Amino acid sequence: MPTIANYGLEQARIQLPSIAANAHAGVRSIITKHGKPYAAIVPIQDLPNPSNEADLAAGILSLQGTGRGLWGADVGQTLADLRDEWGAN
Repeated sequence: MPTIANYGLEQARIQLPSIAANAHAGVRSIITKHGKPYAAIVPIQDLPNPSNEADLAAGILSLQGTGRGLWGADVGQTLADLRDEWGAN
């Protein structure tokens, strides 16, 4: 059975590098907020892996079109405006 550690939200924020190192070592961590489970940090190998390139492509294709209109009618102008804004800071 995998090892599981519990952290309050503030404690997890402070100890994030250690929690990440523990995840790399195989330890799962549950982060709680007001005593209730809020999030989990798990070893990367615990995440489901797409079985083949078709699964990866399907995942990417599901995003198709979701950004339509995000940058306005003239994408080039929007990017130029953002560059100007960023350069002013």
